Parts: sequence; structure tokens; C-alpha cells
Amino acid sequence: MSSSSPRDDEDCILAVKFAGSQLSLCRPAAGKNNKWINIKIENSGFSSSRVIYSKMDNKFAMVASWGRSIGYWNLVDEKFKVETCGLVLPELLESEWEELDSCCKTMELVKLRSTKEMFMIKRFRKRNNEEGGRMEKHKMWMFELKYSGWRYTQDIGDLCIFLSKSEPFCLKASSHQKCKNSIYFLDKTERGIFTIADKCKTSNFSNFTAPYFIPPQSYLNASRTNPSPESSTVFF
Repeated sequence: MSSSSPRDDEDCILAVKFAGSQLSLCRPAAGKNNKWINIKIENSGFSSSRVIYSKMDNKFAMVASWGRSIGYWNLVDEKFKVETCGLVLPELLESEWEELDSCCKTMELVKLRSTKEMFMIKRFRKRNNEEGGRMEKHKMWMFELKYSGWRYTQDIGDLCIFLSKSEPFCLKASSHQKCKNSIYFLDKTERGIFTIADKCKTSNFSNFTAPYFIPPQSYLNASRTNPSPESSTVFF
């Protein structure tokens, strides 16, 4: 789920991407006209994609399962378009590729609100048979969109990314007392930090009943024309 602006704004558009081909849009503050519009995405590569909002482009975006295509719903012409992207992968040994092939893979898009920078994270999860067969984070790959292509990177500078069941977001690490060049992640059973440069993680396991990272108020206010300290937005 993602929104184009605060939910009490008349211009706010709420987008929900379901598993499968359905993308649904609604204007919550439109009164009698706040009906849901359902869009069928024909490309099967987007069946498990999550949707994010790009303020700079005024579009909702999602990445295809293989990472080589980005789908956009343009709020101006109200059409779904697919752009093909190049993908530069890291160099690995054959044995490393074989190990990754056995992992469960998911893709995430993260957009900086202050610039047009966009990142893609490819997450690998692996079953740990020594711990009752639980699924654990195994690796994470970071890609930066450069000239219509994804470039693998191990350095995102003074930034940190938050991945959970809510919409992913990115913050300036030094302004929020967080570890730079890192990914904070949270799901139903695992919570931790992945350091991008060192390719290592620190995590703990439990039953997290609310696996959501909520952005700080300064991040939420960035989407408003006239920020208010009392304003708030809920991310699901």
C-alpha cells in the first residue's frame, strides 16, 4: 500500500497492489467520488510486486520480479507503462550462484523523497534446518538506478534504508542517529541490520506481531506543501 500525499488531502490517491494482477486506486478525501478503481496488470512479472509512490515523478512505481522492468502508473495520463532497465550483477563464483538459486528472492524499490534517486534491493532468504527450518535473511544486494539501468553498489553514502511490511523508506543516517550505508529490516520473525559494504548482518529472532517501521515526522512532512508538526500519516 502507498499514498501520493497525506490521506486528508483532497489530491491524495491511495494505491494498493494485491498479489496477482490487480492494482487498486482510490481518493479517500473525494467524498462521494471516493470509489475504488481496479486496474489489471497484464505483465505476470509484477504479480508479487509492491507499490511505492515517487513524489518527484508523480507516479506509483513497482519493480518486476526479475528486476529488469519497472512499471509506472502515471497520475497525469492515468496509464500503466513499463520501462525496461539494464541490470549489472556482481561477479560471483559458480558455487555462489548455485547457493543463491536455492534461496527465496524478493525485490524492493526505495525512492528518495528529496531527489530522483531510486534504489532496488534484492533480498535472499534461506531455510535454516538447524533452527527448525525457519526462514532467515541470507544476503541483500543493493542497486542504484543510473541512466535507465540498475548498477550494483556497495556504497549509498550517508543513507540508511528501512524494509518491513510497510512501504520502504530511506533516511539520512547522520540526522537520525542510525548506521550509514545500512539496511534495517523487520518481518514477522526476524529483525536486524544489514551493512551493505561488509555484506554482513546482525539480527535477532522472535514473533513480531507488528512488523512495521513507521517513518519519523520529518519524513512524513516532506510530502506536504506546508508542513505542520501536528500532521501525521500512517503507513501500512
